[in-house]
Amino acid sequence: MAATVHPVFFHITHFRSTRPKTPTLRYSRANSVRCFEGNSEARQVTVKNGNDSLDICRVLNGMWQTSGGWGRIDRDGAVEAMLRYADAGLSTFDMADHFVTPFPEQIQHQFGRDKNHKKHWRRLNAGQIRCVFTEDERRIVVKNGKDSLDICRVVNGMWQTSDGPAEDLYGIFINRVRRERPPEFMDKVRGLTKWVPPPVKMTSSYVRESIDVSRKRMDVASLDMLQFHWWDYSNSGYLDALKHLTDLKEEGKIKTVALTNFDTERLQIILENEIPVVSNQVQHSIVDMRPQQKMAELCLLTGVKLITYGTVMGGLLSEKFLNTNLAIPFAGPPLNTPSLQKYKRMVDAWGGWSLFQALLQTLKTVASKHGVSIPTVAVKYVLDQPSVAGSMVGVRLGLSEHTQDCNAVFSLVLDEEDVNSIQEVSKKGKDLLKVIGDCGDEYRRI
Repeated sequence: MAATVHPVFFHITHFRSTRPKTPTLRYSRANSVRCFEGNSEARQVTVKNGNDSLDICRVLNGMWQTSGGWGRIDRDGAVEAMLRYADAGLSTFDMADHFVTPFPEQIQHQFGRDKNHKKHWRRLNAGQIRCVFTEDERRIVVKNGKDSLDICRVVNGMWQTSDGPAEDLYGIFINRVRRERPPEFMDKVRGLTKWVPPPVKMTSSYVRESIDVSRKRMDVASLDMLQFHWWDYSNSGYLDALKHLTDLKEEGKIKTVALTNFDTERLQIILENEIPVVSNQVQHSIVDMRPQQKMAELCLLTGVKLITYGTVMGGLLSEKFLNTNLAIPFAGPPLNTPSLQKYKRMVDAWGGWSLFQALLQTLKTVASKHGVSIPTVAVKYVLDQPSVAGSMVGVRLGLSEHTQDCNAVFSLVLDEEDVNSIQEVSKKGKDLLKVIGDCGDEYRRI
């Protein structure tokens, strides 16, 4: 039986932005955000804002790993794997195809012959990563025999210039579901996607055309959830984009509007503008507890829920890295995926490999006590945070599967002793809110 949560009236008064003051809004029953757990194992959860709601599985299948950096994905094998995940009850899929950066051609197309386009371009560059070496350090020559090339030591990685295949895979998958599964099975499947536009003028037609691309690729009339990301907060166009997305929701092209990698200040601004977002997807793990500070406080006040990624840190939070020493070349497992490399840097910022090993030892003790794996404990710990609706586990479709570990999350109950032992180690690390900043700041710092 679903838990009943009574809607409440509240003010957003505690959080103050640095922008000019606007009237504090009173939120009523119509747009309060609520979250309902579905069954005794809490497998399903409903994220809700006013009349907008969506049931999702609390462990989501993260499909960013289909982009190519995690191994070659065979299309047919990937779709078969998606069907196995759905058959196992893990029926919510999250896509991240559209994390692209703007290029001059795109910007010229948007601004046309606008005489101010250079001003716009300067503003766009302000938030981008720049090569900051001195002239002597800026460039390097890579050389072998007579072959040599002079390059900048900070290289612009253009893997982000092409959309990933996740939405296309979902389109094939959903048609297989329509043909090969009973109608009631279709009601359980969810496809959550993202839109990350370049910081250009957000017109209604531009937003509509962009969303139509995802609808076509996923072969759905209405997107279950559109999660929106914005690179440059100094450009308030994100509010225009979200208002247009809300209009598309009212037209039935989107069922729910959500955010990804927004910080607490901007989430408050968005809510004050009466944009009915139901969730914010952020990086969150036992190591990275930043969302449980400012963000969680606002979420508990407003009812907006968090969907988390990086919860098993690309696989670092697993038995594979227990009792390893990465300081010795070739002594430990290779950090051979973008996720492993990214989250190893997070470990370094938090407290280093020795402290991380102490955390893994603690998690292994808890896991052995309950007969589960380290990743299962890591996911459950984050899911138990009141502000968290769901956590993503990356799926390397057709290459490896984690359905057993994921399903074990729903029956695992961490007791007080477990939680205290994990917190004892976790709190020895640095406060990443002070080191990195709020949620999403890791992508916006120069």
